[in-house]
Amino acid sequence: MTFPEWTKPGVYGALVGAVAVSILGFTWGGWTTAGSADEMAQSFAADEVTLAMVPVCLNLSEADTERTTKLATLQEASSFQRRKAMMETGWATLPGTDTPSRDLADACLAGLELDGS
Repeated sequence: MTFPEWTKPGVYGALVGAVAVSILGFTWGGWTTAGSADEMAQSFAADEVTLAMVPVCLNLSEADTERTTKLATLQEASSFQRRKAMMETGWATLPGTDTPSRDLADACLAGLELDGS
């Protein structure tokens, strides 16, 4: 069986074109693999849960009987140690968990608006 003359260049062109489209699609086209799409979804979900829990954190801070002393401790802490101090107040602990959330502590600090933090 004989093939026409254009078959060999046509097959090579199709292969090179498929590789080029794949490279362009994954780099500039916004294509993702299932693994990276799952990672993006998990990260987005975690961020949304943190944002949803900020009002709970602020309500916990308002209901705390030791609010003034804890706020004073937060204001006295350096900007590098405020997250740790917020985590120690207990306000950044998600309901149903035992350990405080670092992301929630940061978001709650921003919500409290302590002297330019």
